[in-house]
Amino acid sequence: MPPSAPVPAPVPADPTLVHPMPGQPRVVLLKPLITSPLIEVGEFTYYDDPDDATAFESRNVLYHYGPERLVIGRFCALGTGVRFLMNGANHRMDGASTFPFPIMGGSWAEHFDLITGLPARGDTVVGNDVWFGNGATVMPGVRIGHGAIVASGSVVVSDVPDYGVVGGNPATLIRRRHSDEDIARLLAVAWWSWPLQHITEHVRTIMTGGVDDLEAVAPHRG
Repeated sequence: MPPSAPVPAPVPADPTLVHPMPGQPRVVLLKPLITSPLIEVGEFTYYDDPDDATAFESRNVLYHYGPERLVIGRFCALGTGVRFLMNGANHRMDGASTFPFPIMGGSWAEHFDLITGLPARGDTVVGNDVWFGNGATVMPGVRIGHGAIVASGSVVVSDVPDYGVVGGNPATLIRRRHSDEDIARLLAVAWWSWPLQHITEHVRTIMTGGVDDLEAVAPHRG
C-alpha cells in the first residue's frame, strides 16, 4: 500500500486582515486600523458595527486628547456601539460653572491651564478575551480584567475583576465566571499568549474545554 499523505498542519487565521469574515464588512479587526500612538489593540480583537466599523478609532474612542492611553488586549469582542470615554471628557466641578471656556478661543484661551490641570485618571486598560455587549460604555481610567464580560448597555465606572461579569448603570459585579482557584489557574495558563500556531491546533479545547484541558495542552506542558 502506498504511504498515506501527511496531514497538513492547521492554518492560523490572519491577524492583519481588516475584514476577517468574507461578505461581512460590519466586522473588523481593530489592530490593523489603529493609527493613534495613544491606542494599543491586540491581535484578533474585533468590532462589529453595521455603520462603518472601520471608523472605530474616531467614533468610539471619545475625548482622547492625551496623554492617557487606551490599551485593549488580544481576542476581545466588542459589540456595536461600545465606547471608551477618555480623560478629555472631564470638566472642572469646583467652581460656579462646568463650562470649558478656554476651548472656545479668543482671550478665553489664555486660561487653558484650568483645563490641562484637571486630575488625570490614568490609562484605560482592557485585558485579553473580554466580551463587550452592545452599547457598553467604559469611563476614563477603568481597568477590566482578563476574561471579563460587560453586559449590553452597561456603564463601567470602576475596575472589573478577572473573569467578572458586570452589568447595569453604573455597572456592578453580577458574578464571577469561575472559582478563585480556577481563575488563578486560567491566568497562569494565559492561552491568549500562546503561539498562534499552538492556539490554532487547540481551538476546540480553548472554546469548550475546562481548566484541566487547557493545562494539559499548554505549550510548557509539552
